[in-house]
Amino acid sequence: MTQAVKLLLAKLAGAFFDVLPILLVVVCFQIFVIQKPFPNLQTAVAGFGLVVLGLFLFIQGLETALFPIGERMAFQFAEKGNVFWVVFFGFALGFATTIAEPALTVVARKAASLAAQARIIENSPGSIAQYVFNLKLTIALSVGFAGALGVLRIIKGWPLVWFIICGYGLIVLATVFAPQEIIGIAYDAGGITTSTITVPLITALGLGLATFIRGRNPMVDGFGLIALASLTPIMFVMVFGIIFHGVSK
Repeated sequence: MTQAVKLLLAKLAGAFFDVLPILLVVVCFQIFVIQKPFPNLQTAVAGFGLVVLGLFLFIQGLETALFPIGERMAFQFAEKGNVFWVVFFGFALGFATTIAEPALTVVARKAASLAAQARIIENSPGSIAQYVFNLKLTIALSVGFAGALGVLRIIKGWPLVWFIICGYGLIVLATVFAPQEIIGIAYDAGGITTSTITVPLITALGLGLATFIRGRNPMVDGFGLIALASLTPIMFVMVFGIIFHGVSK
């Protein structure tokens, strides 16, 4: 057995052990609390195998493609020495990865459907589609803004703590005025954006820039973009809610 095959098998085993705690929780509750046999046991076992395989392939993709691409492009943009293009790349990367995020599409459609049922918007395919598009665009723009702001912070060496304090201060203020129907969606939007596609590329961008720029510490300056990417959607979505639903009464 070659070294490469051994390494792949070790990573596959690692993916299995990563998913194992979830399996143990489900099995224990099914057996000891619900006390009923598993429905469709063969399908469940096959699905678990697919989850392990999918996680293994996803991690391989991150290590071989997404992280190296993000870091290499950060190096190349930093070498150009043009702040505008580096900041614009941060915006474009945040926007594109969020628009492509599968979880965002699912949640936006569900939010639009519930808004239509509650008669917040017109219950028609056109209105629902427009609401989904507007919500996705708002969240994508917010992550793009976070990417640009995070890149500028790394270039300038500004402390992350002030962005977090000011950001959450504005979020608390917006929560007072935002309509109740949108607050839950807004706070969940912060988690939606920090998912499978956005996190690897945004993190690679931050680490690449902090590694390349003289005087920056990757541990101190390279991380933090994801914090901004999870913070700004909350604010943007609440503003979106105020525009579409009005101020909370």
